[in-house]
Amino acid sequence: MLTKTIPGWILTGGALLACSAGCINAIGFLGVHHQAISHMSGTVSNLGLELARGDRTMAWHAATTLGFFFAGCVLSGLIIRHSTLRAGRRYGFALACESGLLVASTYFLRHDAISGDYLAAMACGLQNAMATSYSGAVIRTTHITGIVTDLGIALGLLARREPIDRRRVGLYLVLLTGFFVGGLLGAAGFQRFGYDTLLAPAALSGITGVGYTFIKHFSRTARG
Repeated sequence: MLTKTIPGWILTGGALLACSAGCINAIGFLGVHHQAISHMSGTVSNLGLELARGDRTMAWHAATTLGFFFAGCVLSGLIIRHSTLRAGRRYGFALACESGLLVASTYFLRHDAISGDYLAAMACGLQNAMATSYSGAVIRTTHITGIVTDLGIALGLLARREPIDRRRVGLYLVLLTGFFVGGLLGAAGFQRFGYDTLLAPAALSGITGVGYTFIKHFSRTARG
């Protein structure tokens, strides 16, 4: 059970980040290699598949994508140093790093360089590891497997007329909706703008990071 009310900044930020990840993932599927970028389940499966086929080139691509996602998680830990979501931490700088990675990814993908996939995966790893929990709720913004699972459990409990954590359900619905909308926008954008569509989540991450930094600065000034 959530032990306290979810602040608006968490709901808004979570929705925006999930939308960004959904957009990135859609572009990954529509790009040259047609694979997920924001989560690694399919990538690990592809790694095993390509190794079984004996295709070392594609196996190396899958392994490198996984490695860069992991590196993004490591970078998040170095920047934020905590796994529990709380105001005042260095989310603004982390989001600025994500924005820079996505801009660089766009540049390389425009020039058909495979490193663009790796940088996008690193950006997603960084985002996903920024916060893992809030008041007992596990928060992930780059994939929805756990979210759909928890929503299914809640529906099962509701069918049995047992109590459910409605605040947690609301949070997960917001994240699910954000990811879905991001996928729609990413697919539509890719058809018209190609890889330049990645500049939209890059801008979203950058603006969110700058906005968060200003809010944190002014709140400190008001208290001081």
